[in-house]
Amino acid sequence: MTSLERVFAAAAAVTLLAAPAYAQSINSRAPGTFGQVSLRSGFTPDPHVVTVNAGGPIDVSTVSDRCAGFIAENPSFTLNYRKGELPLYIGVVADDDTTLVVRGPNRQYMCDDDSGDNLNPVISWDNPRTGRYQIWVGRFGSSETVPAQLYISEVAGPANDVPQDLPDFTATPNYGVIDLVSGFQPDPHTVNLQAGGDYNAYAIPGCVGWITRAPDYRLNWTAGDGSLPLVFSVESAADTTLVINDAGGNWVCDDDSGNNGLNPAITIANPSSGQYDVWVGTFSEGVLEPSVLNVSELYAQ
Repeated sequence: MTSLERVFAAAAAVTLLAAPAYAQSINSRAPGTFGQVSLRSGFTPDPHVVTVNAGGPIDVSTVSDRCAGFIAENPSFTLNYRKGELPLYIGVVADDDTTLVVRGPNRQYMCDDDSGDNLNPVISWDNPRTGRYQIWVGRFGSSETVPAQLYISEVAGPANDVPQDLPDFTATPNYGVIDLVSGFQPDPHTVNLQAGGDYNAYAIPGCVGWITRAPDYRLNWTAGDGSLPLVFSVESAADTTLVINDAGGNWVCDDDSGNNGLNPAITIANPSSGQYDVWVGTFSEGVLEPSVLNVSELYAQ
């Protein structure tokens, strides 16, 4: 049995709860605050990982007195799932003691606190149903929110070796914040910044380079009709990388997809409205390199 399998071995002990009449203090019909995804059995990459804020003002005992912790009114994330022959695992990794509440397609609630490693929660289904899974990530003992990683898998789930100390997308950006609406002018919107930092982005699956803990820049985006993409790119004499936490809480990264040499670019088709946090990295720890971040609906620079 692998370490990931051991994490979920205890998941069979989670509590299955009929939805009580007094559970109306949470909004089970709302879309996930940190996004939603449609996954078919056999999806890749596995696990699907989403960054969320754990916690909220509502005592989860309003769902059941056998649940613990504090959650938000709306779900943290929405999973639309089409089943196959594989099990389904939903788990959380965070530095704090988190809890998990899931409302499955059968409208029953499942809750867990510490079935995973290091006070992390995990819930599994040997024979999951097709349908919508509304997921709340809570925090035990406090209503204040903290960053957490939500994992959805058909193989296993988060273990001790999964990175927990990720960049802080809630921190104040190093080089400012901009509100842009689709069709903005001038296009591209440009930001002068110093790429690089002391955090190894390799700890984020699929990412490389050295970045800062706080975002370099934050875009609050208002989408249009969906006909135009959202393009992030970097211009620099140095070899730079790009890390984005998008409006759905997903980590997206690139190294050399830009137009010029070793510059990165990320194109998001049909971008959703919301917060996009951006980091520009380098390949030398602690070495800062002058760079220009470009935001466009037309093309990479």
